[in-house]
Amino acid sequence: MGRVLVLNTGSSSVKYRLVDGDRRRASGMVERIGEPGSAAAGHEEALKVVAAELAAGGFGLDSPELTAIGHRVVHGGTTFTEPTLITEEVVRKIEELVPLAPLHNPANLAGIEVARRLRPDLPQVAVFDTAFHATISPAAATYAIDRETAERLRIRRYGFHGTSHAYVSREAALAVGRPLGNVIVLHLGNGASASAVSAGRCVETSMGMTPLEGLVMGTRSGDLDPAVVLYLGRTGGMSLDEIDTLLNRRSGMFGLCGDNDMRAVQERLAAGDADAELAFSVYCHRLRKYVGAYYAVLGTVDVIAFTGGVGENSPLVRRTALAGLEALGIAVDPARNERGERLISPDGSVVKVAVIPTDEELEIAQQTLAVISRTNRQ
Repeated sequence: MGRVLVLNTGSSSVKYRLVDGDRRRASGMVERIGEPGSAAAGHEEALKVVAAELAAGGFGLDSPELTAIGHRVVHGGTTFTEPTLITEEVVRKIEELVPLAPLHNPANLAGIEVARRLRPDLPQVAVFDTAFHATISPAAATYAIDRETAERLRIRRYGFHGTSHAYVSREAALAVGRPLGNVIVLHLGNGASASAVSAGRCVETSMGMTPLEGLVMGTRSGDLDPAVVLYLGRTGGMSLDEIDTLLNRRSGMFGLCGDNDMRAVQERLAAGDADAELAFSVYCHRLRKYVGAYYAVLGTVDVIAFTGGVGENSPLVRRTALAGLEALGIAVDPARNERGERLISPDGSVVKVAVIPTDEELEIAQQTLAVISRTNRQ
């Protein structure tokens, strides 16, 4: 297939993986970029640390065996609906999308700039978190606000975690022998999102214009009456920045019980902690509601797939989130669930339930190679 270096460049860290076919040859993370005492004072230094770590493992960044570099880019707006070969024009257009993802796209661009400078001879590809969700219909993407305002400010549902949803929905469908089936994906980590996928195409997703909408998350509120924001400002006297911090960093599980780590929440739940019990109940209630809604959107469901740190590792979340849905053909086998088997539904279930470890880096590598192959054929 080819050897691809996958880079996920954030504002304070660079995560990397070297993928050869479907094998992980090397991986790591450079953290605390720009902090005192850090090995990386900036993104260029961080990429040099990555190069040094690769070289120490026998896989130099300057190796002629390296086929391409794939970059995770958070927001592609409506401009980028598929992975794209990076050019100066593409960089300029990603820059234009910075207002939609001011915390993420600038860091992604920094990684692209440095990597292109270090390997100007190598094809590099941008893979967008939002791209997988570009297939949702206008009915699903459109918010019911003044159309002129929405169009002028590019307000619509974009969705995120796209590479994870693409990979997991495909693997889940293959796991139950329905490669063109209907899949509900529950990506549950500190950030959490759901998607409804039909024949490999996303038809609905829970995150919206930003990653704040949808499921209850580690520190994000998820769905909220918009008037709460107005009330916090007018009656609570909070500034926009304070409201932003509240909803993105002091809400969700953390806001409800003071812990955003599901393992800690479950330990407190087992000990009879009332705050943890409420937080866990709210979390699973929201999940169950989305499963029901996406069942209605799809009409029929072949498989529900749990992924992400919580989805892959919490039998209690999986069991509780799907409890009471037997009339829809959805059930969890207790023993299989506790063992974390790939399929955790009982034999003969109408709707299969699967646990599918996500692999966003492999998905980015595969999409990168597909772009290179397509470009070489042209």
